[in-house]
Amino acid sequence: MTLRVALTGGIASGKTAVADAFAARGVPVIDTDDLAREVVRPGMPALAAVTAAFGAGVLLPSGELDRRGLRELVFADPARRRALEAILHPAIRAALEARLDAVEAPYTIIGIPLLAETGGRDRFDRVLLVDVPPALQKSRLMSRDGDSAAQAEAILASQASRAERLAIADDRIENTGSLAALDAAVEGLHAKYLAAAREPGRAGPRR
Repeated sequence: MTLRVALTGGIASGKTAVADAFAARGVPVIDTDDLAREVVRPGMPALAAVTAAFGAGVLLPSGELDRRGLRELVFADPARRRALEAILHPAIRAALEARLDAVEAPYTIIGIPLLAETGGRDRFDRVLLVDVPPALQKSRLMSRDGDSAAQAEAILASQASRAERLAIADDRIENTGSLAALDAAVEGLHAKYLAAAREPGRAGPRR
């Protein structure tokens, strides 16, 4: 059984750079954002369920899900957001388990940006947090996406706090320095996870 390492962090923290550094070392990387797109492709049961729950207005003329429109629809409505999560999360989890069952590697990185918000920490052997101060997140978000200060603050406020993410983390990369420093941190964790995967009697996470 592959050692499961959940990679998480707030928006604009540098999760993609960390995932890419692991991938460069030959480590399988599964991005749950990609799985979230896969489970709502036309013809998939989850898309039919979303359409039944939210109406045909969430579809583009092509029959694909209007992801941006759906995000705007549920962003400020907790009840609708929970209804959407009740449809998508089981489908994403099933897709993730199928992908993990096919992995033949000592360990796998699973990108889950909203792990602190959605729960499920017990399904993983380790949680790796990419950590940055909120002020740096805000400035990166404004620079990357062109958001206003108010927009960036609203997005950050909708996510778990830094303290909540730290509370579920087993390992942490503080991504406030150079790419070289980030790569060195990944190299150290790569050795750590390879060693952990070889530990005798490792029971693995609960499913």
